[in-house]
Amino acid sequence: MDIKDLTRVESQLMQVLWTLQKAFVKEIISELPDPKPAYSTVSTIIRILESKGVIGYEAFGKTHRYFPLISKEEYMRHEADKFLGSYFSNSVQDMFSFFVREKKIDLKDVEQLLKMIDQIKD
Repeated sequence: MDIKDLTRVESQLMQVLWTLQKAFVKEIISELPDPKPAYSTVSTIIRILESKGVIGYEAFGKTHRYFPLISKEEYMRHEADKFLGSYFSNSVQDMFSFFVREKKIDLKDVEQLLKMIDQIKD
């Protein structure tokens, strides 16, 4: 499945849908931080997400209950791959080196990563 990139606001709505699994627009709005966007604004963003193929809906008369068509993990994988390719030429080593140089990874993180690597080896 070709996953489309999401804007910051679209991603924020998807976070709510991933948490709730199924929701009406009013339920989505209630989960958003203050100041709450207008119903029409959220409806418009929902339609955009629908056109991108990341959400679907069930019709209940004139209203719709929306649900994600892709999992949070699928989207995280898409974003991670894009990030790795865009900034580090698909090199995990270059990415890791960058975070070490920038002091974004501490010794505890390194120990955890080494444990994960050992598990992969076994």
